[in-house]
Amino acid sequence: MLINSVIIILREVFEAALIVSVLLVLSQKLQLPRRYFLSSLGLGGVLSIFYARHIASISMFFDGVGQEILNACMHLMTFICLLFLIFSMGRRPYYKTTVWAIAGCLSATLVGEGSEIIIYIQGFIGNEQLLETVLAGSFIGAGVGFSVGVFMYYLMINLRPRKGVAVCLVALVLISASMTTQAFQLLIQADILISQSPLWNTSSWVSEGSVIGQILYALLGYESTPTPIQVGGYFLSLMLSSALAFKTFKTFEWEMDE
Repeated sequence: MLINSVIIILREVFEAALIVSVLLVLSQKLQLPRRYFLSSLGLGGVLSIFYARHIASISMFFDGVGQEILNACMHLMTFICLLFLIFSMGRRPYYKTTVWAIAGCLSATLVGEGSEIIIYIQGFIGNEQLLETVLAGSFIGAGVGFSVGVFMYYLMINLRPRKGVAVCLVALVLISASMTTQAFQLLIQADILISQSPLWNTSSWVSEGSVIGQILYALLGYESTPTPIQVGGYFLSLMLSSALAFKTFKTFEWEMDE
């Protein structure tokens, strides 16, 4: 149970820490005020608690798949906000669009990841023997995930402007594609999208339940048995976000050369 708790919490914290660190670096490089950033974090935290407390009622919506559909919507919202963010960075003025895009990403991310952590720990309240082990594993997983996020933040913030923007854009592209495949997976579970036979099975190489598998899931949306819909959606979103990112980077490159 200790190892399971470490892996589960590590995945959720790492995914949130990755997105928060990248968006914080971008905010500083674009010289945007921090008040909206902190407000978005606070809003996301409050909504995650509200979501977790009412998860039983939410799950009953849409014939018992309310949680899957709402989580998929949050992933798709994050994807859309990331596209707007990448697009707005290459245009002037970008202040309002960029601020709202970052705020939307932060809020949706914290609601999704934060509520998952709360729901997981809530499941062991009342069982003192398991709760102690789960809390210990959760603290370890959260500590590792948070430390990686801090490391990535300082790594990106200390890069030269051109390299820093390039690394942030690559991270945003990977995260946006990951959000798409995770959303499709949830929609398949909810029977909104048709279930298909997997294109391949890499579980013998990298198990989804391993630490590496969970990190790859958070970073790339890794799944050992993806369906054609998931793979197609992943690469379409990857190409779209990559095209926007390339155009945006050329704009920054021109400005930096000036």
